[in-house]
Amino acid sequence: MPIYEFQCLKCGASFEELVRAGAKAPCPQCTSSEVERRWSKIGEGRVPVGLTGKAAADSNAKRKNREERRQEKFAADREKRRGG
Repeated sequence: MPIYEFQCLKCGASFEELVRAGAKAPCPQCTSSEVERRWSKIGEGRVPVGLTGKAAADSNAKRKNREERRQEKFAADREKRRGG
């Protein structure tokens, strides 16, 4: 059973409830059954994506060096074209 987010149409309270698909839960504050299911945001992943710590720092340093070499080569090629 999924957890759904609801909002009470009577008192305006927002709450989450574990219910079967299509079912509604009564409001925990005023016990009204006049509730509307709300769209919930997708939760953030719990597993970090990508590199972290020293591995990330090493990767960033390599990327920076690679970009600097690319820029130098680009500048050298541009000078060749101007001089040639």
